[in-house]
Amino acid sequence: MDEETFPEELADALVGIQRLLRRRLRAGLTVPRLRGAEVELLRLVESRPGIGISDAAKELYLAGNSVSTLVNQLVRDGYLVRETDPADRRAARLLLTEAAETRLRAWKARRAALVRRHVTGLGAADRDALRAALPALRSLAVSLHEEAEDS
Repeated sequence: MDEETFPEELADALVGIQRLLRRRLRAGLTVPRLRGAEVELLRLVESRPGIGISDAAKELYLAGNSVSTLVNQLVRDGYLVRETDPADRRAARLLLTEAAETRLRAWKARRAALVRRHVTGLGAADRDALRAALPALRSLAVSLHEEAEDS
């Protein structure tokens, strides 16, 4: 693979995989689908219960008013609870509802099953190459995250 085209090919592959995962996971849903930003916010709250709206906006690289809008929608839909922060009565802390926890568990299980099915269908060399690439992909994600924080 050409060094010059590698970054673009890698980005295209990653975006393509993400797009196909989203589309495949939407198929057969019996509940209204969540948008990507809504899922990202729910996953962030799952990993950091009690996170505030401004911290969530910073973590997701979104404007505070965009996250507020997402929060309002997810509260209305029964997926988030907004509690007043006892340390700062003006701030809100976000928590998942049981419905959100159930939905995220189901989503993760479906995603894992989908990926497992397709990875299992690959040859051993490709499976080994994907496994070996995970640390480098994680390092790339950290680098991209750190650069975004610096800008």
